[in-house]
Order: sequence, then C-alpha cells, then structure tokens
Amino acid sequence: MKLKEFSSYLDSAVPLSFQESYDNSGLQIGLPDSEITSVLITLDITEDIVDEALAMGCDLIISHHPLIFHGIKKVTGRTFTERIIYKAVKHDIAIYSAHTNLDIFSNGVSRKMAEKLNLKNIKVLSPLEKRLMKLITFIPESHLEKVRTALFEAGAGVTGNYDQCGFSTNGIGSFRGNEATNPFVGEKGKMHFEKEIRFETVLFSHLKDKVVEALLDNHPYEEVAYDLYTLENINIDAGLGCVGEFTDPMTEDDFLKFISLVFEAKGVRHSKPTGKSVKKVALCGGSGATLINNAIASGADAFITADIKYHSFFETENKILLIDAGHFESEKFSREILKDLIIKKFPKFAVRFSETNTNPINYL
Repeated sequence: MKLKEFSSYLDSAVPLSFQESYDNSGLQIGLPDSEITSVLITLDITEDIVDEALAMGCDLIISHHPLIFHGIKKVTGRTFTERIIYKAVKHDIAIYSAHTNLDIFSNGVSRKMAEKLNLKNIKVLSPLEKRLMKLITFIPESHLEKVRTALFEAGAGVTGNYDQCGFSTNGIGSFRGNEATNPFVGEKGKMHFEKEIRFETVLFSHLKDKVVEALLDNHPYEEVAYDLYTLENINIDAGLGCVGEFTDPMTEDDFLKFISLVFEAKGVRHSKPTGKSVKKVALCGGSGATLINNAIASGADAFITADIKYHSFFETENKILLIDAGHFESEKFSREILKDLIIKKFPKFAVRFSETNTNPINYL
C-alpha cells in the first residue's frame, strides 16, 4: 500500500483541521509514494521505538504525541529529536502522528477513558466551535440528484448520527453569457431564465476542498455559483474532554482506587475529598487543566486529567474532586483508537502495538 493512501485516510478519519493551532499532527517523516506493509502504534516516539519497529519489520510508526513540534534547522544528532529523525530516515521508516485532532474528534481519547470506566450518557465537555461550514449552490432541476449525491459522497451533509442532510428550495435563476461563453442552457448574449434548485448543506472545514471539487466536477454550468462560509454553530459531537455517569455512585475513596486500577496509575494526585459520592465524572486525556471550570459547570463530582499545577488544587474549593492520573496513563488507550480506525478501513493490514514503555516518569 502507498503511504499517501494510508495517511490520506487517517487525515480524513481523524480530521487534521481539528488539531489545535500549536500542534503538528499528520505525516511527519516519509515519502508519500513509498510502499508500507506494517505499522507499529505507540503513544510516544523514542529511539527505542524506532529500534522496535526495525526489529519487527514495521515501516510505519503511528504515535499520539508528535515527534516534531517545532521547526528544525539541522539534523546532526545533537538532540533527542534529531537522532530519531536521522535513524528513521536512514532505515526508511515513516512516522505519522495524531495528537490534538485525536483528542477532539468524536470517538477520541477522553471518550475512550470514559468507556474504560464504564460511564454512561457520555457527552463532550467542551464542544468544538467554528469548524462547520455551510455550502449553498444553485442547480438546474435535471442535475439536482447527481450534484447532491456527489456532495454527500465527498462528506458533506453529516449532522451528528445523520448523513445526507440537505435542504432544497425551488426558484428561478437568471444569467446572460457573453460571446466567450458556451452556456449549458440558453444562448450567448441573451438573458436566460432557468428553473433551479437552491441546495444547501453543511460540512466540516477540513472537507472544504474535497466538497468544492465534487461540486465543480458534477455541476453542468460553466460558471458554478456557490456560497461557502463558516458557521458559529457548536458541534456537540466533537471537542475536548467528555462527561459521563456511573450507573451506581461510589465513594471518593473507592473511586480513586478504581482509577488507579483502570489506568494503572502508580501516583494518583488529587485535591481534598469533598465528602460527596461520585456519580458524574468529567475527563480529559493529557493536559486538561484548562477545562477545570468546564468540569465544575457540567455538575461533575470529579474531574480526571493530568499535568495539574499546584495552585489549581486550591482553586476547586471543595466544588469538585480534582484528580491528576498522569499524562501517559490518561492517554495510553489512544493506541486502541488508532488500531480500530486502521482495521476498519484496512482489515488485512498488519498492525502491532509497541511493547516498549515510553512513559518518561518513574515513581519511587
């Protein structure tokens, strides 16, 4: 399989447009036209991970955390990152990362955490904003079905659990072509009126180019009239963090022990217990301290995340049980998400989990 076919699928399945502005998800190392035969999935990329890929015959490494975050001016082996880049290129190993886009998309890292805790009624904690677009175009009646189908096949018209969503209105379009035109209907130089359908649908911003290409390829007019603009709508199916509920509440002490067991967390840090039972839980994989207020506002009894600063534990003021389960521990299940996505599309492709522990934090 070509690397570009594989990476193009992941770019779409876990939309690159979902990533935060500081991030660097996507294909980082590798020639798009190169052939790949097997993939090694890991949370982080280290030199040991590259060695493991070599030993297992994997020519692609997929990680959650990107190897390359900032600009690199030289590759001399001076830094940790440079040595990995050099070794990967030398041995023709491609590297792909899905980071904050994997956090944000609808079945992302936080939802996987919630599923591991057997939470129910799972919803997004901080929904995605300004990533939806509206497309409006005008189609002659004879070509409505062809154009509409092409737009849906390109990914437009998805709203939550529904697809092929659109709205049509009948109207009369008018136009006059000059002598350089070759109109689909009417005559050049003469005003023409045509029965048309105003068709509108929504799409995610990362699909813009693909959807517009489908429109232009299937619309019969020489000059296709269309409007495309960003919506203010909140996408409740994607975003950072999530919140869910236990079927039966548990004590805070039992809850903390449960977290330690499920996430194999050896050093759980937490705020002063509130004395309340835990039923509703907010979660955010990785560094999610910026969502503490969202968690409180959601009515959650506890909030699980990582990398919480010292003073943040004061700020909860008995409003919520704040828990730092560890960065590695909270995101370790991201590998399962990536594997499921790959197997769904390429069921016969060789996919392996790394057996190397990349957690840089050790506990006494």
